[in-house]
Amino acid sequence: MRSCRMFWAGVLTATFVSQPVGAGHPLAAPGVTSLTNSTVRFRVAKTHYVILQRGDVRAVIVDNERAGLPELAQHRPGYNGVASLTHRLRQQNLFVPFYAGLNFEHIHDGTATGLKEKFEPRRFPMQLRVIDEHTVEVYQPPTGNWRLESCGRYHLLEDGTIEYTFECIPRAAGYRHGYIGLFWASYIHQPESTTIFFKGRRRDEDGPGSWIASTSPRHGVDSTHGPARWPSLPHVDRDFPLTLVNHPSPYVYTEPWYYGVSHGMAFVLMFRKRDRIWLAQSPSGGGRGNPAWDFQWFIPDYQVGQAYGFVMRAAYLPYKSREQIEQTTRRHREELNR
Repeated sequence: MRSCRMFWAGVLTATFVSQPVGAGHPLAAPGVTSLTNSTVRFRVAKTHYVILQRGDVRAVIVDNERAGLPELAQHRPGYNGVASLTHRLRQQNLFVPFYAGLNFEHIHDGTATGLKEKFEPRRFPMQLRVIDEHTVEVYQPPTGNWRLESCGRYHLLEDGTIEYTFECIPRAAGYRHGYIGLFWASYIHQPESTTIFFKGRRRDEDGPGSWIASTSPRHGVDSTHGPARWPSLPHVDRDFPLTLVNHPSPYVYTEPWYYGVSHGMAFVLMFRKRDRIWLAQSPSGGGRGNPAWDFQWFIPDYQVGQAYGFVMRAAYLPYKSREQIEQTTRRHREELNR
């Protein structure tokens, strides 16, 4: 494995054995999901959806089968995560009805050869595990190609913010460039603008950064924005077909969060600095007029059998001003980065 050190200078009791975290690895799993923590108790959902509601927010979490819920009649199989996100002040779904948000989309190694299935998380069975009335996990056994086992926990906090914890364990090697590449997509339904907003600067400049309004001119152009402290992508082959992964914009972010606005509501994605997430976007990922507001994650120097993970939060709230969004989400961003 080639080193990537330059890149990252009723209720059932789980019966499986808790897996080891990647001891000493900066991206080691927090050890909170049923994948890594044998004390987690859950019941397996009898449906392909679970509804979470708290505060002003309602989220419908789905596996990668057809949802089978009348309000999600258009939802297509494969699209997992948050199939519907609504608010007391806006009952229409934020996401494209066919698709989903915080949707686990790709597993890759930066090579076309390794991409036997472009949308591997869509193609192999998932299981919904209900933890409590505000928490559900989407568990996936080792996938057919990469043999990646994973678990994504969606927890609705008291104010309706989604806390998403993702943990995974590679059960096989073979990632040709020595890292595991993972990607999540949120398909936004017909917002007035495809623009996302984040604090950053041009990658060839220094300084603390300022607000940037970023609009990708077309799919796969200026599509991803890295952290200022780790501004270089790992090696990705020139013929790699997932263009949102390997087409950096001129910008890097200096604070690990961004938001977009749709019909008077803001969708805010907040990350931990330590997780080295890359922001990503497409003006048409969900079809014409339906942008994708995405993110991607790379696990360098992985070891088979070790557990890796990250934590992020997604808020859906009325939009009044940039200052209001910054103030309202400050507590969440501070809690993530303590």
